[in-house]
Amino acid sequence: MSRTPRRTSAAGAQRRSRAPLWRALLACAAVGVSLFFALSTPPRLGLDLKGGTHLVLQTRDGPGVRADGAATDRALEVLRKRVDALGVAEPSLSRAGENRIVVELPGVQDPREAAEVIGRTAQLTFHPVEEVTDRRPAAQERTGKEPGGARTLPDPDAAGAFLRLGPAALTGEGVREAAAQFDTAQGSGWSVTVDFRDGASGRWAELTGQAACRAPDAPQRRVAIVLDDRVVSAPHIQQSVPCRTGITGGSTQITGGFDDEEAKDLAALVKGGALPVPVEVVEQRTVGPTLGADAIRASAQAAVVGLVCTGLFLTVVYRLLGGLATLALGVYGLLSYAALVALGATLTLPGLAGFVLAVGMAVDANVLVFERAREDYGRPALRPDRNRSERDLLRALRIGFRQAYSAVIDSNVTTLLAAGLLFVFATGPVKGFGVTLSLGVLASMVSAMVVTRVLAEWAVRRRGVRRRPGVTGLAGRSRLRAWLASRRPRLARRPGLWLSVMGGLVLVALAGIGLRGLEFGVEFTGGRLIEYSTGRPVDAGTARQAVADAGFPRAVVQETGDGGVSVRTEALDDAGSERIQQELREAGGRVTVERDETVGPSLGAELRDKALLALALAVGAQLLYLSIRFRWTLATAAVAAMVQDVLLVVGLFAWLGKPVDSVFLAALLTVVGYSVNDTVVVLDRLRSLRRADRSQPLPDLADAAVLRTLPRTLNTGMGALFILVALALLGGDSLTDFSVALLAGVVLGMVSTALTAAPLAAVLERWRPEPRRVVADRRRAGNDAGAVV
Repeated sequence: MSRTPRRTSAAGAQRRSRAPLWRALLACAAVGVSLFFALSTPPRLGLDLKGGTHLVLQTRDGPGVRADGAATDRALEVLRKRVDALGVAEPSLSRAGENRIVVELPGVQDPREAAEVIGRTAQLTFHPVEEVTDRRPAAQERTGKEPGGARTLPDPDAAGAFLRLGPAALTGEGVREAAAQFDTAQGSGWSVTVDFRDGASGRWAELTGQAACRAPDAPQRRVAIVLDDRVVSAPHIQQSVPCRTGITGGSTQITGGFDDEEAKDLAALVKGGALPVPVEVVEQRTVGPTLGADAIRASAQAAVVGLVCTGLFLTVVYRLLGGLATLALGVYGLLSYAALVALGATLTLPGLAGFVLAVGMAVDANVLVFERAREDYGRPALRPDRNRSERDLLRALRIGFRQAYSAVIDSNVTTLLAAGLLFVFATGPVKGFGVTLSLGVLASMVSAMVVTRVLAEWAVRRRGVRRRPGVTGLAGRSRLRAWLASRRPRLARRPGLWLSVMGGLVLVALAGIGLRGLEFGVEFTGGRLIEYSTGRPVDAGTARQAVADAGFPRAVVQETGDGGVSVRTEALDDAGSERIQQELREAGGRVTVERDETVGPSLGAELRDKALLALALAVGAQLLYLSIRFRWTLATAAVAAMVQDVLLVVGLFAWLGKPVDSVFLAALLTVVGYSVNDTVVVLDRLRSLRRADRSQPLPDLADAAVLRTLPRTLNTGMGALFILVALALLGGDSLTDFSVALLAGVVLGMVSTALTAAPLAAVLERWRPEPRRVVADRRRAGNDAGAVV
């Protein structure tokens, strides 16, 4: 009889010894694989970090052809040939939706040149010249066309003259090769040599043979080469060309006084071929290389400062285990970075912010485990003996990890829902934020639930730690928890008071939205935004006067954080930008364009609608998931607190007059995830308290849930605040508004959990109490699961 317990105990000890072994092997494998990818694979930087031009082209219906998916695919292949001919290093072209093409050109700082070269339809045609006149026909002036399809276009060789052209005898589809060449023998400058295919070479010989039959001095002894309704060259046929025989050999030269860039661009267009449908540039973003380098440096500094402060805070609060959690956070950074480069994801400026922010969110799982372990270790031991320290530390840790598991899963799933919606509906660099945040959330679960657990269980088995359990940070009660136990605030007992206070704040936010309105960014309204850097500092008043003198008195002019000037207006062409630069030079000396963004009004409206749809779906997805995991009353309270946080952040930006753009959308969806994340922890504790004791009134249980999780809420919030304050102070002008939105969201998320979610849950439960049959079933389920509170 006495041996059976010993065999059971030995088997249990063997199982417990194997459990840390597989976790340790898993942690080592994850670190090893991450090191391999981190050291062997360079990161793929977005254009906002390495500089370049981002274009979004939209195909339009043309004469007799629809801009459907097939036509867009053909246009994509033509554009790829053109970009390759331009010699851009590592270009990226991809189709987006039914009729949009996204083009990224690293290193290209002149968006006008890029848009002209790759966005032109390049309808290359060869025409006979029928007449030279001094004006366009009246019919073409009115309708743009002439009877029979003839056209009259300006003569490139004579100012004020026009060429009346016959129908096209040859199109660009017959071109086999085109190359820019410089005539070093005769010094005639740059030209474009065009080689025709076999079938087209005969039509070319026929066209030039008909022109050769004209008199040597006749103006009709010419062939017009037309590109996009512009005569790029109209060469005379030499007298040596025989009549009706024409130029044989299948090649010709296009001359027209080109310089080297013009000749190369024309050769790229001719060689790439004609686009099957017209295209229009609906979005264009250009970032200078220095701006991206500054952003990387500023984000790196913010990450280092934020991580150091977070690590020190964890170590002070949780001592040895806090230091080990800081080490696990370093592993988290390695895991998420390795996943980023291994998947080939693009690291953008908002992605850097998401990477740094996810570090702060990764603190949450560690803090949640440590707080649950502290509670369990504080309970008196049933059978105290000499090995109590080791057994209690191990037991407390294992119970902490087990009880925190469901809350960690629920909170991370809600964050992943927001990040996934951001990835689906966002465009441009903000899509990278969704990718980075998703990878960060997954990596944080591995680092907290595996790496931290391996390190913590190894540490509490050390003899020196067993002798001094206080060094672990689990022994004793924190000052905050002791103060809460002595005061015992009763928040849920007076729900009307706190809901009225928070409702008043929401009314203030709504008043700001209604009275001041939202300052939508250029990507939501359409227009153009240009950021200039000046040699000398220029104040906002001087800059506004300079922009008004350039002809744009209604433009929105603001100072940027790095001493530059940003100009935003609905209509600003390249000539207007040149005038603004000229006026700014008089006030600030040297002027450089650091950022240039253009968004069409139709695309801006579409992006705005997608933003609203993303927020609506985020709210609906959170409510659906939480209703599955919790009772509908608790899920409604959590979503109401989240909606309140969103409205308060939006109202804050309305009162401050800060821009609402896609980066703000990224911050807002992150606030959604963080707010629900914090509330889910309280709801999870409330659910376990109800399973343990159904006799207590729900307001008392809600107060207990809030008070027991408040240390975790504050410690997690402090970890995130260190990161966000570092981003706000050191992250540069481009991340300041992002950080302000998240700072407000984190603080409001902590407050709304205690003052909105818990009181509202008590009110809803009082209004619609849970049926007794369901209560009994859940009580049995909780007893069967062996829930420990």
